[in-house]
Amino acid sequence: MAIAVRGSRGGGSGGVGAGFRSFFSYRIFISAMFSLLFIVTVSVLLTSRPPTTHHHSSLPSGANVYMHRTFLALNSDPLKTRLDLIYKQANDHITLVKAYAAYAMRLKLENSRQLKMFDDLAKNFADLNSKPSYKSSLFETDGNLDEDVLRQFEKEVKDRVKFARSLVAESKENYDNQLKIQKLKDTIFSVSELLGKAKKNGALGSSIAAKSIPKSLHCLAMRLVEERVAHPEKYKEELPKVEFEDPSLYHYAVFSDNVIAVSVVVRSVLKNAEEPWKHVFHVVTDRMNVAAMKVWFRMRPVEGGAHLEVKAVEDYSFLNSSYVPLLRQIESAKMQRFSSEKTMENVTKDGSNMKLKTPVSMSMLNHLRFYLPEMYPKLHKILLLDDDVVVQKDLTGLWKIDLAGKVNGAVETCFGSFHRFSRYLNFSHPLIKGRFNPKACAWAFGMNIFDLDAWRREKCTETYHDWQNLNEDRTLWQLDTLPPGLITFYSLTKSLDKSWHVLGLGYNPSISMDEIINAAVIHYNGNMKPWLDIAMNQYKNLWTKYVDNDMEFLQLCNFGV
Repeated sequence: MAIAVRGSRGGGSGGVGAGFRSFFSYRIFISAMFSLLFIVTVSVLLTSRPPTTHHHSSLPSGANVYMHRTFLALNSDPLKTRLDLIYKQANDHITLVKAYAAYAMRLKLENSRQLKMFDDLAKNFADLNSKPSYKSSLFETDGNLDEDVLRQFEKEVKDRVKFARSLVAESKENYDNQLKIQKLKDTIFSVSELLGKAKKNGALGSSIAAKSIPKSLHCLAMRLVEERVAHPEKYKEELPKVEFEDPSLYHYAVFSDNVIAVSVVVRSVLKNAEEPWKHVFHVVTDRMNVAAMKVWFRMRPVEGGAHLEVKAVEDYSFLNSSYVPLLRQIESAKMQRFSSEKTMENVTKDGSNMKLKTPVSMSMLNHLRFYLPEMYPKLHKILLLDDDVVVQKDLTGLWKIDLAGKVNGAVETCFGSFHRFSRYLNFSHPLIKGRFNPKACAWAFGMNIFDLDAWRREKCTETYHDWQNLNEDRTLWQLDTLPPGLITFYSLTKSLDKSWHVLGLGYNPSISMDEIINAAVIHYNGNMKPWLDIAMNQYKNLWTKYVDNDMEFLQLCNFGV
């Protein structure tokens, strides 16, 4: 029993001690929890405050007092939190404005006024707090802020923000347009390069087509030669007619290797002549085509009793290399090398101007025009016609024009600053610069009435020879017949009315039809000759109506007219 009592007491006193200790530990635990909760609350309040102006490095140093205010001071004045938010908004727009200003400078915009507005706006934002009223009432005071001053400060900030936003919106549209313009410029530049290459390739192809002999023309020449071989008795040489040297008749010179083209020139003259029997044609071609030319006009005699002779260049014995500078230059190995190299160089540089620079322009057939007085010594006047012209009116009036002592009657081609001497001659050369006026008006070969007596008196052929010798190295003008013609007949050319000779039907699609219809002679100068597939359709019928379609060989050769 005694053991039981002791055990009971010992157990009782132990329970009271354990309960006390448990109650004391619970009080400590509760106190610790309240302390921890208070610390957490304070920490949350401190960390949840909006960022103050000390984060905005762009704000002026005058706001240092405001940025270092304590948490308690901020908590005691809600207007200061509002001031901090206004500052943050202002600084955000400062950054935006500076970004657009830098972007504008990078794009190299020409609108300097807009760049200055950006710069001034950024400074206005930054300098706003420097105003004395704001500085003393908002930034350098330790007491409560003046709400009226703060309201005024907020109004000014918002006005600047509104203006900044409108300026940025306008500038953004300008920047977008500027980028579009730049892209368009890049595209235009790229397309221009492609267009330039396409033009050169097109001009080269057109020139090749113009200089090449179409299959139908080659077929026609071969058929005519075959006809002569098959029937030699029908094509015996005839004796010269007295009309060929009769100065009282109307004489024409046509130099060409194109049978169908010469036929059109002759037919168009006679179809429109009032007295065709008074017209005499002197056709000169090369040795290769002389037989075909003779057979054509034997099979298809000229109409109206007109007279026509066909000769080869070789029939004029005085045209040899000892007398003619051009022949001497052509025969020289140096000239042959120059022609080949210069032709390739010009094709690469300027395909559109190949006509003036190919060896074809050096053909003696093209330069026969400078020897007319010697070829026809008994004539007083002669009319030169190119093989790419069509005559639409009676031309006898040309022989009645008083040339007033001049040698050459021609239509001038200059208008404005175009087709002056400076285009055809090298005025950087002292020989050219010292003798000719660069602004002198050029004229056209193709329809020229020549006074052969005045030619002989002025010694024009000798003048041509002198200048041709000086231009052996091709430094005075490029290969062509017009530049030496301009030199030879300088101050010896009488201007004719433009209705006598209208040019450009071989390259210019915009010539007025009224001007063409009223013209005595229309000229298909250029690469788009009327007998080629590349001819311009609006002008082609003016030529094809004079083609002799009854000629049997035209159908056999599928001559497409």
